[in-house]
Amino acid sequence: MNSFPTDIEIARKTTPRPIVEIAEQLGLSEEDLDLYGRDKAKVHLDTLEKKRKGFGKLVLVSAMTPTPAGEGKTTMTIGLTQGLARLGESVSCAIREPSLGPIFGIKGGAAGGGHSQIIPMEDINLHFTGDIHAITSANNLLAATIDNYLHKGNLSRLDPRTISFKRVIDMNDRSLRDVIIGLGGRTQGVPRESGFDITAASEIMAILSLSKDLEDLKRKVDRIFLGLTYDMEEVTAKEMNISGAIAMLLKDAIKPNLVQTLEGNPAFVHCGPFANIAHGCNSILATQMSVAFSDWAITEAGFGFDLGAEKFFDITCPYGNLHPGLVVLVVTCRALKMHGGVKKKDLEIPNPDAVAAGLPNLEKHLENIDKFGLPSVVCVNRFQGDTDEELQVILDRCSEMGEPASVGDGFVNGGKGMEEVASLVIENVRDCSKTFKPLYDWNLGVKEKIEIVAKEIYGAEHIDYTKLARKDLRTIKKKGYDKLPVCIAKTQKSLSDNPKLLGRPKDFIVTVREIEISAGAGYLVPITGDIMRMPGLPDEPAATQMDVDADGNITGLF
Repeated sequence: MNSFPTDIEIARKTTPRPIVEIAEQLGLSEEDLDLYGRDKAKVHLDTLEKKRKGFGKLVLVSAMTPTPAGEGKTTMTIGLTQGLARLGESVSCAIREPSLGPIFGIKGGAAGGGHSQIIPMEDINLHFTGDIHAITSANNLLAATIDNYLHKGNLSRLDPRTISFKRVIDMNDRSLRDVIIGLGGRTQGVPRESGFDITAASEIMAILSLSKDLEDLKRKVDRIFLGLTYDMEEVTAKEMNISGAIAMLLKDAIKPNLVQTLEGNPAFVHCGPFANIAHGCNSILATQMSVAFSDWAITEAGFGFDLGAEKFFDITCPYGNLHPGLVVLVVTCRALKMHGGVKKKDLEIPNPDAVAAGLPNLEKHLENIDKFGLPSVVCVNRFQGDTDEELQVILDRCSEMGEPASVGDGFVNGGKGMEEVASLVIENVRDCSKTFKPLYDWNLGVKEKIEIVAKEIYGAEHIDYTKLARKDLRTIKKKGYDKLPVCIAKTQKSLSDNPKLLGRPKDFIVTVREIEISAGAGYLVPITGDIMRMPGLPDEPAATQMDVDADGNITGLF
């Protein structure tokens, strides 16, 4: 029987240091913070102007194509932060806020794991400082204003059939994907088809994570594309005159949150867009603070390199003027075994041959990193049950490719278990201000940009467009949105848009169903395959194993 303590048990055994002490490591004082108790704080935006430590080295942690259970990328990000600190480096990390949807759905807690966590774990996983609730409210204020606009006269003659902006909720709820609103008679509004997305997919979430300050946020909100008039003219949120109220709701949420790792290292936790249906990175502000106040800034991007990392490099870095110096690619034996043909139920059975069979997936992701002009280090995240023989298969292949690689044992041993990975990061990082380059020029046509990502990063043979997607392309061109970058919504389970195609698929077609205009966020969203922006709950939601006793002690949150 596994006697290793649960994440929540480990977190509870650690007494957090006062957050003011954590801030002092970054050169920040209590006057720079809004305190949320003794162990959480928000950092004032004007601190960025001070840039007390100059500019640190930025490292992105990404991963190979993951299995449904996740491969511990956040755990390795936090572990690497702790490992660098143990080597005497000034370091902080910047990661995303967990969404309640996955927490209560399939994943449980999402603040790292084992001895590589951020704390207070329970607060971070639940309501934290209220950012995601504020985003939900801001999004739904705009949605309510749109429907009120239709009900009160619709002066611009906005065609309800073209409205793409939806309400959101921070929960997996498939029954809300498609709804009819406005029923009940003339006093209840204008009946129309609509639906809900999960808050992580909200354009307001994307705007907040890509904004430089409140004024920038208001400008972005005003640019949100709502739909077309009956005369095919565009209508934006500026016509609703609501950006000021939305900024008011987000005036605190825009400030990055500061917490700490189990070993007392600074951690910025801010914004949480998913990488399969949005751009998948924490806020520009949080990353800029990590870079400004530490010699090393460790950040992550969601799911595999083909999703979050590509979007980090092609969207977030240009908007945030960020210059990464290295990619850490997280790999696991169990993911390789699944890509090598092993069923999920058999992943715990030692199988070095299956690990070897899955290596082409790893190789493809390493090839993709090279396309951005960046060096890389492979971190093999050790799971209980991994055999030395299986781990050696990965290390041998990396050695053959000339790829620095080491086993990361951050889950069991925290920073100590990540020291070797940290040493490799120090040895291989470089100034990539001249070699780093996004994959494509934003000035290219929309189809060209989609084709570059799909062919170069996914390995697609061809890109197909539905009739609706072709219509969207015409609208995008006509309305002048064609110079925006593309944020492709795609399954995280495969390099292709078909979740069943594991390994390194070849000769596949990517089908673009439709293309949403997220002009406020500053990108286009080509939606591929069967990807949905509102997940559903699994057969046995993680929530069914959670509880809280009369004294407020939580169980089941991992």
